Amino acid sequence: MSLSTREDTEGRSRRSAGARWIAAAGLSAMLLGALPAMAGETTVTLNGGIAATLNIPDSVKPESAPAPAVLMLHGFGSSRNEVGNLFARQAEALAARGIASLRIDFRGFGKSDGDTGSTTIDSQLEDAKVGLAYLTKVKGIDSARVGVLGFSLGGGVAMLAAADEPQKIKSLATWSSVGDFKADFLASLGQKAFDRAKEDGVVGLDLGWRTIALKQAFFDNLEQHRLDDAIAKYPGAYMAIAGAKDGSAAYLVKFASLAKGQTKLTHVIPEADHIFNVLGDDQSKAEDVLAKTTDWFARTL
Repeated sequence: MSLSTREDTEGRSRRSAGARWIAAAGLSAMLLGALPAMAGETTVTLNGGIAATLNIPDSVKPESAPAPAVLMLHGFGSSRNEVGNLFARQAEALAARGIASLRIDFRGFGKSDGDTGSTTIDSQLEDAKVGLAYLTKVKGIDSARVGVLGFSLGGGVAMLAAADEPQKIKSLATWSSVGDFKADFLASLGQKAFDRAKEDGVVGLDLGWRTIALKQAFFDNLEQHRLDDAIAKYPGAYMAIAGAKDGSAAYLVKFASLAKGQTKLTHVIPEADHIFNVLGDDQSKAEDVLAKTTDWFARTL
């Protein structure tokens, strides 16, 4: 087994993890900057009204060999470009290395159809599988060399997708991933939100940047998936990245030890928060994450 763990500080508490990734989702919603369309990018609509951006590198030609590709899954309350345009920037970095990508808006978020209040882990997993099915059929894409990148809540969804469809996912990477759906949401939203949803069938939440109504089905679904079991089923290459100041770092060693595959790598980014300090003037932490992720997929796809 090849296991490289780079930990520069101890991970924070599970409660800190949950609170930070919910807060980061708010920053995503408020501060997603609009990027001009990059060369090779096309906006597409997938089954179910899922909005997505397909990036095909300029190097992919009819006469060239099929290219590897990466599906990107955003975090809770965010959208396909992600906070600080991290996913858009990641797509550009991958394209420069000849790797295509597809980043989607989960239904109810971004430009996709659907009701935000009806979202569940299962619905996001279904969306991820729709994106994966679409990407593997794109002309010029090598369906045997597809990876998935998940950020925050999207990291948990990515792990579930990898466990369910390992034959389609050669390499998996997560950023600041949720580690326990129920525990992390309980830490973020509080017991009162769970109780109100159980009592009324729905709970309205003021997240600071927006309001959202979550139905009881969302909370019920949190208990129906165990990420420990999911990562233990996945036989492919696995990398996890988290900031040293984010509670998600506490999950890295456990998930890497549970992962079934032989190629594993974890990175704890010193002095970085849940979103890798992307909203500050100093972009070095975010750039480090982008570079590590690009190198990972270039090596494992």
